[in-house]
Parts: sequence; C-alpha cells; structure tokens
Amino acid sequence: MSPYPHLFAPLDLGSLTLPNRVVMGSMHTGLEEAPDGFGRLAAFYAERAAAGVGLIVTGGIAPNAEGRLYVGAAALTTDEEAESHRLITAAVHAAGGRICLQILHGGRYSQHADAVAPSPLRAPITPATPRELSDADVRATIDAFARCAALAVAAGYDGVEVMGSEGYLLNQFLAARTNQRSDDWGGSAEARMRMPVAVVRSVRDRIGPSPLLIYRLSMLDLVDGGQTLDEVRTLAKAVERAGASIISTGIGWHESRVPTIATNVPRAAFAPVTAAVRSAVQIPIIAANRLNTPEVAEEVLAADADLVSLARPFLADPEFLAKAAAGRPDRINTCIACNQACLDRTFAGLVASCLVNPRACHETVLTLRPTNTKRTVAVVGAGPAGLAAATTAAARGFAVTLFEADDEIGGQFRLACQIPGKEEYAQTLRYFATALAERGVTVRTGVRATLDDLAPFDVILLATGVTPRIPDVPGIDHPSVVTYAQVLGDHVRVGDRVVIMGAGGIGVDVADYLTTPAAAPETIEEFYAQWGIDPTFASPGGLVAPIPEPAARQVHLVQRRTSPIGAGLGRTTGWIHRAVLAQRGVNLVRGATYERIDDAGLHLTVDGQPLTLEVDTIVVCAGQEPQRELHDGLLAAGKQVHLIGGADEAAELDAVRAIRQATEAAAAL
Repeated sequence: MSPYPHLFAPLDLGSLTLPNRVVMGSMHTGLEEAPDGFGRLAAFYAERAAAGVGLIVTGGIAPNAEGRLYVGAAALTTDEEAESHRLITAAVHAAGGRICLQILHGGRYSQHADAVAPSPLRAPITPATPRELSDADVRATIDAFARCAALAVAAGYDGVEVMGSEGYLLNQFLAARTNQRSDDWGGSAEARMRMPVAVVRSVRDRIGPSPLLIYRLSMLDLVDGGQTLDEVRTLAKAVERAGASIISTGIGWHESRVPTIATNVPRAAFAPVTAAVRSAVQIPIIAANRLNTPEVAEEVLAADADLVSLARPFLADPEFLAKAAAGRPDRINTCIACNQACLDRTFAGLVASCLVNPRACHETVLTLRPTNTKRTVAVVGAGPAGLAAATTAAARGFAVTLFEADDEIGGQFRLACQIPGKEEYAQTLRYFATALAERGVTVRTGVRATLDDLAPFDVILLATGVTPRIPDVPGIDHPSVVTYAQVLGDHVRVGDRVVIMGAGGIGVDVADYLTTPAAAPETIEEFYAQWGIDPTFASPGGLVAPIPEPAARQVHLVQRRTSPIGAGLGRTTGWIHRAVLAQRGVNLVRGATYERIDDAGLHLTVDGQPLTLEVDTIVVCAGQEPQRELHDGLLAAGKQVHLIGGADEAAELDAVRAIRQATEAAAAL
C-alpha cells in the first residue's frame, strides 16, 4: 500500500491519463533564450519525466512580440520556432512524460518599449507606461494566443497552459486596478472577464477537443483593486464553459506586498482558496504554492484539490516522485523556498538553478561520471560546501571521509535554521545526513582534523568555513558584545535593548530572530493576520488590514555604508525582510562610523553628529574571515588540496556559490 494514495492515483482526462496527480509547474529558467537552451531544456525536462512527473508545464512563452517579457525573450509565432520545440517534446515523450507549453503575455510587466496593457497604467515594478490596446489590438491578441497554442500542439506538446495569473496581461484585464476601459473589454466585472474567456474559447477552437487546455487563474490577487472571490468563482465557471480542461491556482501579483512562495510562508498556505474555487466547477483544479513534501501534497489532494503543482521542488530534486513512490521521503532533497538560485536569478535575466541542487538546469554541463580511479578523499568541514562535496565525491565512487570539529553536521546552515521562517533549512541537513549514510561516507564529528589526520588521503577538500570578523573598535571586548554565532549557535543571553553592528544578510536575519515574539505566527490563520489576507477571500484582492506582530525587543540595525539597508538582499525576498523590520519598529541607521563601546552603549558618528545607542547587548555581524589554517601545511606536504565554500571566499556568506563550487570541485576530481 502506498503511503500516498491520492498522490499516486491516476487521473483520466479523456484524451490522456495522467499516472499521478503531480504537475511540474511552470518555471522560466532562462534556458528558453540561451544559445544551446533547447537542448539543455530537453535534458532538464526529460530527467524529471523519467522520474515519474505526471505532467510538465514549460516556462512562459510569449504569443507575440508585444507579449515578450523583455527584448529577446522567447516567443512562439512561426512554424520555424515551433520546429525547434520538437527537441523538447520528443525528449519528454521518449522518457514517458507529458508536457504542455505555457502561453504568457506580459502586458504591463513587459520590460520593453512596445509593452501594451488594458489601460495605460505603469506597474510599480516596471520603468515604462504601456500603450493601451485598441479594440482591434485586443482581438489580434486573442488570435495570437490561439495561433501560439496551435503551433505548440503542432510541435508535439500535449496541450497548453494559458497564463491568466500573477498580474500578467489577462489578469490585468480582470482587475479594476488595471482595467479602466469603458468599451466592451472593461467596466463591470462581467465585461472585464470577456478578454480572458475569449482567449480560452479561441484556443479551444483552434487546437480542437483533444489537447489539454489549462487555465492559470488568479484566485487571490493580493493587490488593492483586485478580484473578489465571487468574481473568481464566476470566472472559473466561464473558463470551464469556454473549453478549459483544468484550472490551475495562481496566487498574488508580482507587485503584491504579501509573501506567497518564500520560506516564511507556511506550507500549503493557499490551499483553502483553491478549495473555495473548486466547489464552483466540475473540471479538475490544481493547488499550488509552498507544497514541498509528499506528505503536504497528499493532505492537499485529500481535501482541497484534484492535482498539485510543484515547481521548485523539482529543481531541488528531479527524483522527488520516484523517492516518494519508493516510500523514502527522507531521501528527497527538499526545496527550502529560498529563491536565491531560481527566482532571484530568473528576474536578473540569468539561467536559473537551485541552491540545494546546482545541477538543476545544468544537467548537460555539470555531469557526475563514475570515477575510474579509487582515490581517497578527505573533506574537512561539514557545512553546506563540505556536505555537497562529500556526497558528490562519494556518489562518483570515491572513498570519502568527512571531518567535522563540531558534534553535529551543518555549519552555517545550523545557524540559519534558528531564523524564523528558515526552519526549512533543516530539511537540507536531513537530506545530506541520509545521503552521507547511503553513499558510504565515513563521518567523523567532534574531530578537528590535523595534518597527521589528513596525511593518508590522496585529495583534500577544505570546507572549513568562516569565523565572525571582529571590527577594530575601541571597547569591542566589552562584556555586552557578542557575535552572531554566539547568539544563534550558543544561545547566549541577549538583553531587551540591542544594537546590531552590520546590516548585511546576517544582520537582517539576526534582527528578525531577536524581534520575533515568542508567539510568532505558526498557523495559516496567523500568517493571514500578519500580512493582511482576508480569511474569507471575499474582499477585493483578498486583502484586509494587517495585524503586525509586536516586537520582542528594541533593536537598532547599524551599517557603515550609506546605501539603503537590505540593498544586497535577494530580489524576490529582500522586500519581505524590510517589511518585517518595519512592522517591528527596528531602527535603521546607515552611514555610521563606529567610535567606541563602553558601559553607556555604542557610540557612533552619523552625518557628522555624535549618537549614542544605549543598549544592553551589542551583536557583531560585521562579516566573516575564512578559516584556512590547514591549507599552507597541506600544500607544503605536497597534497592535492582545494579550498571550497567560505574557506575560499568569506566576504558574505553565499550558500549558492558554496554548494555549487563544492559540487563542481567533486565532479572534477
């Protein structure tokens, strides 16, 4: 008996039967525009299809030039362009999978001079005001969607997904916020629906009855002037009548200021709205957002949806479903919703990957071939870099011994797990612990490796990590001063009034940690209250007044730079951290010069004026120094040695770089 009976139940869709209830949701990877991108996409999708994904949806492809998200972005408008897609569809079908192409028109989110929209209203996340579509333009755009769908089916896709969510063009037509037209395509909620429904009807007419037609419907806009639940349910019924096979859940616009997929969002936080819309239609409905384990997916399928969409979890582990089917969820490399290597890179115009799995989207580039030589490998340090290096080298057939001075593996990730909303990082350590055991790595915790310990090994990978940098400030040895490692790792006592020296990623995390109240949001209902989500979903956009958490402490966050605090945080999550700091009244001080520390507190000069912050505790988050004490001795002994992770570069902790570098080093042995 499967522990996941709903997850692995087949679904008959008429023209085809899905072997399970899992959809690999749409992710734009950047390979769509890369010179050799379609070959790499074919390998990327085929690996996941071979591991059992029921249905794959591609990244968004524009139906015409105006709909491209940026100049040079992928579009499907000609037979020649369709032919190039056959590489992808053939590879997926050869692997036993099924795949749909997502059609996405950017509307006012398009980053080019020819952007168009229902009304000439600039989005807060784009630089230019779009041109308003004329009546003829609207009709031509509807036809462009249909033409694109027909070309996709001709290219071998099993169907298409029409993107009507996340604030893109069709979603813009639906919301009063962005549709201020007075013609047939605007005005009442019914009139605002005409364009999206016409697209679905036209696509169905063009592709015929057999191919799948998924409509990605924004069930919760999370912006002022968005749709109400009644309007969403009415739209769902209209989309069903127009010919959709499946409705997929979309949550939030890109300009929304409510977290929807970051790691601080509770798992399955938005399944309730999917359930609320599901009761209005007869066709299958897909739940989405923060579904990252088979257990969570099973619970959602049992109560709220007919299918589940997992996108980033298939970046983290292409064998997610195969491992679940085998009853080994402990072997899954779980998505931690950090966004650092996927969405942050996508929005920067780079090829996406995954922090915990750097092979994602690089399957043909970062290959792991079995070794022909049985050399012995020592990895020193069991932080993220050391764990990645040890498990990768062992997977290739090397005899690996992992040394760790602490009694537990994890390094900086063990500290990260203490940050509210980053509890998911513990899943990565669970995965690595399982992988170390399965791949036969000898693990020696509580051992600080010496040159004598490492003498017998052929290759040494030094992942010895970092130590907090202590700034040269008079009084830095005052009893009130502690490091972030002591706060997060040793749990030293911290007073009620705190100043944090350093406002990089670690400083922001420590501020979050120290201001989080004891009764921090843990349930979906508490999360809704904190961020102002209407639990009934009835209000426009699904928003109500938020109820911020009270701060547990008075905290000052200080940096020497004059740039905005948090400027270096992730593109897709930095605003969340800044919003939390604002909610909790954290005092932000920039452009500061540290003068001295004494019993009165931290003395600064800011804008030429003296400032004393009277506090109980001063937490140092002023960067890190690499720990490399073994390196020179190993080189002198003639050893083949490699520095990886923080031991190589410690300017700012970067787990994406550390794990990728470690994996590449082990792959190159």
